[in-house]
Amino acid sequence: MVRLKDASKVKSRTRKVGVAVTAAASVAGLAFTATPATAVAAAATVSIEYGASDYEGTVSWSNRSVGIDAWFKASNCRRVYARAFAGSTSLDFKSSSTWCNRSGPADFALAANVVGGSDNVWVYMTDENGNYLKGQTCYRAGYYCIAGLH
Repeated sequence: MVRLKDASKVKSRTRKVGVAVTAAASVAGLAFTATPATAVAAAATVSIEYGASDYEGTVSWSNRSVGIDAWFKASNCRRVYARAFAGSTSLDFKSSSTWCNRSGPADFALAANVVGGSDNVWVYMTDENGNYLKGQTCYRAGYYCIAGLH
């Protein structure tokens, strides 16, 4: 067996390099771990109640889309609509089917394929004949919803 003249210095350098590599990997791991958390958009809470009917959930904005994750409880026959805007320009429009005396998830994915995406969303409820009952306008700036369609 061949012995290095100053084996303790070699071990010390190896440990230092190993510690530096481990530290760099830890920092890189933290950076990769933090990235998804910073990519998550804030969300506004939407809440539309009309009699015993209720639509409750969150509106989340991404760069070129809007997601609405909500629970719909329809008493009698009701329908929910969602429309994404950039300013006053309508970008996408979707609706649920007409629900009669039932409840469950009623989510929407709206396209907002313009620079900057959508800045406001209408969410509203109608009866089975399409008559407006109640709604909210939700805003990306500040992540809040207010009563009515503005």
